[in-house]
Amino acid sequence: MTQLSLTFDAVNEETPGPKWAARWNRSWPAYEAWFIARGGDQGPSRDQCREALKRYMPELVATYDRLVIVAGGSDRAARFLSTWCPPTYLGGCSLAAVASKKDVRLVRNYDLSPQLNEGLLLRTKWSGRTVMGMVEFLWGLSDGINDAGLSIALAYGGRSESGEGFGVTTILRYVLETCGTVDEALVALKRVPSHMAYNLVLADASGRTASVELAPGGGMTQMPIAVATNHQSGKTVAERPAFTRTFQRRAHLEKLRVKPRKLNRQFLKSPLLQDRHAQGFGTLFTAEYNPKKLTLGLTLNGQRWDHGLNDFAEGQRIVDYSQRSVAEDAHSRTEAGPGLVDWSQAALVDWNAVAHDYAAGNGRAISTYFPSGRLNTQKVA
Repeated sequence: MTQLSLTFDAVNEETPGPKWAARWNRSWPAYEAWFIARGGDQGPSRDQCREALKRYMPELVATYDRLVIVAGGSDRAARFLSTWCPPTYLGGCSLAAVASKKDVRLVRNYDLSPQLNEGLLLRTKWSGRTVMGMVEFLWGLSDGINDAGLSIALAYGGRSESGEGFGVTTILRYVLETCGTVDEALVALKRVPSHMAYNLVLADASGRTASVELAPGGGMTQMPIAVATNHQSGKTVAERPAFTRTFQRRAHLEKLRVKPRKLNRQFLKSPLLQDRHAQGFGTLFTAEYNPKKLTLGLTLNGQRWDHGLNDFAEGQRIVDYSQRSVAEDAHSRTEAGPGLVDWSQAALVDWNAVAHDYAAGNGRAISTYFPSGRLNTQKVA
C-alpha cells in the first residue's frame, strides 16, 4: 500500500548552505532516478542549460551556480537544477485570489499523492529579496510570497505536451526574486517560456490580482478573473477531466462571491477539497497568502500552521491522510453503482504505481491496477 503520510518542514536559510545541502542529499537520489527514467540525460547540455538561464533569467545565475556547487557540481545535477527543457510532470490544484479595498488573499489547494510532494516550506534571501514558499524541484516554488507582498501560485494546465522552456517552478522562483507587483510579474511571465501548460494566479499588496495561462514553449494569455484549475481556455482538451474534476472546481470558483478573509474556507470543503489520496489526487495542503501582512497560513488535513515572512519559525508537522482516504474509499463503494471500480479490493492495489503513473501522464485506467478478472475496464477519466 502507498504510504499516506507526509512530513512538512519549515526551514529558514538565507543563503544556500548546510540546510539546503541536507535536503539535496535526501531528495536527489529519487529525483535523479526520475530524471534518468524520463529521458533527462538526452536533454540539453550543461552549458546550454546555463546559457538559457543567463538569457532569460540572468538574476538567478549566481544563485544557480552556488546551488550546483553545494549539490556536488555533477553534470546531471547542473542540468536538473536549471530545469531547462526538463522531463514532463503533472499535478493538480485549485487557485483563487480575492481583494477588497482593505484586504487581499490568494488561496491554493495542492492536490497530488503524498509521495510526490517535497513537504518543504523554505524562507530564503538568495538575491537580496526575502521569499517564502512551498518548494518543488529543490529550489523552485509551487506557490510563495516575497517581502513586497507579491504572491503567486501555479496549477497544471491539463495537457502533457511540452516545448522549449523552463520548469514552471523555477519561473515562479524567478518572479518572486525579481518582481514586487503583479504588473512587473506579468512582464516577466510574458518573456520567460514555460516548458508545459500551466495556469497561474497572482496577487500583490495593492490588491491587484491576475490569472494567466502559460503555453508550452512560450506564450501567455491573461484571463478575466483570478481563478484557475487544471484546464485552459480555447480549443485545447484537458486530460482526465472526470478524474481531476477540473471543470466542476472551476465552475465553483467562478461563482464565488466572498470577502478575502472568507476565501480560505471555500478551499477546505467540497468540491475544492480532494480526499482521494490513495488514488494520487488528494489535497495535501491549503495555502492562504496575505500579501498585506506577508503571512502564509497552511492547513494540513484540517490543522492550521501559520507563518510570517518577518517572524518565521522553523518547525515540522507530520500529516496522516489515511483516515480521510479510507472514508473516501467507503463512500466510493456505496456510490459506485454498476460499471465502476469495486473499491473493496483497494488493499490489493499498488497505489504507489497509480500515483506515479498519473504524475507521469501515462493515462491508464484505474481498473488495470486491480487483480485481473475482478473488475471491468471503466476509466477514471
